[in-house]
Amino acid sequence: MEAESVLVTGANRGIGLEFVKQLVRLPNPPKFVFATYRDESTIEALKEIRDATKDTQVVLVKMDITKKDEVESARKIIEAKVGDKGLNLLINNAAALKMQGFPDITDENLLLHFNTNTIGPVMVLKEMLPLLQKAAALKSGGMNVSRAAVLNISAMGGSITELTDEQPMIFLSAMGYRISKAALNMAMRVIALTIKEQGVLVVNMCPGWVKTDMGSDRALLTVEESVSNMLETLPRLNESHHGTFMRRKGELAQF
Repeated sequence: MEAESVLVTGANRGIGLEFVKQLVRLPNPPKFVFATYRDESTIEALKEIRDATKDTQVVLVKMDITKKDEVESARKIIEAKVGDKGLNLLINNAAALKMQGFPDITDENLLLHFNTNTIGPVMVLKEMLPLLQKAAALKSGGMNVSRAAVLNISAMGGSITELTDEQPMIFLSAMGYRISKAALNMAMRVIALTIKEQGVLVVNMCPGWVKTDMGSDRALLTVEESVSNMLETLPRLNESHHGTFMRRKGELAQF
């Protein structure tokens, strides 16, 4: 993978933080990694990476993906750094999970998930699209992550096909999360088909059930393994994967 610039949302913990860690350690690391966070008190680990990294400029950017003004401000910061070269890779990672099932589900719970997990990533992509288009225009040929791409961190929990009565009842308690991820998959499918002639690859990927604050200690994968698998998969993607939903090793998944 030879992406010169990468934006990772929700980069202060979990999968996002691990992406930053592994991106700067690549054999040919990005020139810029833009790592976003919401709370200044949560970025010690990011600061350590930034200060220890020589080949990559790690730029910490305060951005709540549900706040339009912060998303716009982040785009201006990124644009000032990358200039006419644009942005090569957007990793839409920031998300929320608050367990609540039916019939206890509230409108507040549903709106929290929809605003963070669906609307947020769509609006971030909308704001960053001109930068992705700039990067895509500099290279010809097919779609790939080194040209211009969007990786949306989705979840198998958002697959309608995969939800059967064989799954443990506890998983149904993530109702708002599941709905929002299913909506994210559809939103990004629509976007992918809308911009298919612009050279910007758009894919949705499930990272697996990962041991993070969100995934819990019961999860099956370490965050290191999950992100490593995704970074190994990304360089293999091309226009045939545009608009698809896949697992972390590249196997296509069902919506």
